[in-house]
Amino acid sequence: MIDYLIGPFQYSFMLRALIVSALVGFLLPVVGAYIITRGRAFMTDALAHSIVAPVAVASLLGFTSYITAVPGGIAIAMLMGFLSRQTGISDDTSIGVVFAGMFALGLIILSISVDVNPGRAVNIEDLLLGQVLGVTQTDVLVSLVLTVAVAAGVFLFHRHLVYTTFDPVGARVSGVKTSLVEYLLLALLAVVIVIGLSAAGIVLVMAMLVIPSATAYLLARRFTGVILLGAFIGVVSAVAGLYLSFYANWPSGPAMALVASLIFGVATMHKRAFPVKADE
Repeated sequence: MIDYLIGPFQYSFMLRALIVSALVGFLLPVVGAYIITRGRAFMTDALAHSIVAPVAVASLLGFTSYITAVPGGIAIAMLMGFLSRQTGISDDTSIGVVFAGMFALGLIILSISVDVNPGRAVNIEDLLLGQVLGVTQTDVLVSLVLTVAVAAGVFLFHRHLVYTTFDPVGARVSGVKTSLVEYLLLALLAVVIVIGLSAAGIVLVMAMLVIPSATAYLLARRFTGVILLGAFIGVVSAVAGLYLSFYANWPSGPAMALVASLIFGVATMHKRAFPVKADE
């Protein structure tokens, strides 16, 4: 059993994959707790697909994807929020418009990059399903820096995020700039999605962001508990999925999402239904 547990990590690529998987498993549910409570799960999927465009630009120009994915993802998230606030159209409609347009643009740029810069062209299957076993040392360092930045942002603005999540009208009346808090949450969401793309991929990043948080929502009595328990479930799902990916030769992203779904199923069957309360 010991050899089974530590054997994979005699390889450096597995050690790098473990670090990134743990970061993804921790960070996605932390932000996901705010997202599912606000009923914005669709935005996660839309934003993950939209980030194809800045990733494709990096491939076309021969840059590391983080150089364009992080600022590009934040800009796209801001655009989604701006359209829903300034045009009067519903949130899901504005998100759908940006989602369709940016995803289409990204696929076109990817097809061009195959001809212009074939040596650095992004494999669309890796982008969709994730390829955590292929992360580099640079990916690990960047993921660590981004994780610290997001965690610091959540810690510093937790009270504002909770207030505007559970009582947006009261927060606005009390003087909280709810629009700025909303844009901050969108920016944090964009960054965690960029981090999650390498492990879970576009298709399944929403699963890793939503399912652990939803599982914690069934079990925790307070919102802080949803965040902490969701992060724990996310790490367990990510690491267990990594083992399955190594030993069963399954794609990493689907394996992680499958483990998270199984945990959710168990929690549903044995749930203790307590209402989630905002922190005092």
